[in-house]
Amino acid sequence: MPDLTVSFIQSSLQWHNPEANRRELGRHIQEISVPTDLIVLPEMFTTGFSMDAPALAEPMEGPTLAWMRDTAATHDAVVTGSVIIEEAGRYYNRLLWVRPDGSMSYYNKRHLFTLAGEQHVYTPGTQRLLEEWRGWRICPLVCYDLRFPVWSRNSRQDPYDLLLYVANWPAVRRTAWITLLRARAIENLAFTLGVNCVGLDGNSQTYTGDSALLDMRGEYLVEVGNQETSITRALRRTDLTAFREHFPALEDGDEFEVK
Repeated sequence: MPDLTVSFIQSSLQWHNPEANRRELGRHIQEISVPTDLIVLPEMFTTGFSMDAPALAEPMEGPTLAWMRDTAATHDAVVTGSVIIEEAGRYYNRLLWVRPDGSMSYYNKRHLFTLAGEQHVYTPGTQRLLEEWRGWRICPLVCYDLRFPVWSRNSRQDPYDLLLYVANWPAVRRTAWITLLRARAIENLAFTLGVNCVGLDGNSQTYTGDSALLDMRGEYLVEVGNQETSITRALRRTDLTAFREHFPALEDGDEFEVK
């Protein structure tokens, strides 16, 4: 099976300014100098983490999806990240998974952040998304989902290879971000990527980034720190397969269903 090349963007997001954020993220994407299979952006990457959905929401066939389609086609890569979407009178913190041919899938954030009142504005998702892309199984989730290991749980019958979280995770809870990313990688025996933002938002919340890529042992492949950057790394299929064969912990897991 092939390796997978993954790129991710850690950026400062301009508050409630979709056009400026698309332009700035596009600039970072242009810095990717090698062919890549997957480009990962933060949570609510056009607006910052906002509860002002009535003013900011886009329809599905809005300018951000069009931009993602153009970007995916240009780079021959999936582009993913979450945006505020309005559909049938409801608002969603929706992760879009956009392929180079223009087709797409989506995942609505399951765990809404009650401390910020997200549950009063957005409708939670009910189904996890598992994507097959260039021979890899990928499970994309959103920010607060990181705190809930059952929702992230890998399956011994149909395991994913890469677990990823797009986030606006503030500095005040930095230790939890770092610790839980490592825990999710270890318990699920999967490459794990967390993509955060940096800077100060319109609610005076500070973000220190700490985007990271970990292997199935929980060892860091990339630690970003707090700078704006684009990072690209290749994930080796042979490393994942060999480790799971040597340490088949997924086979010993309990069977259960999420209701």
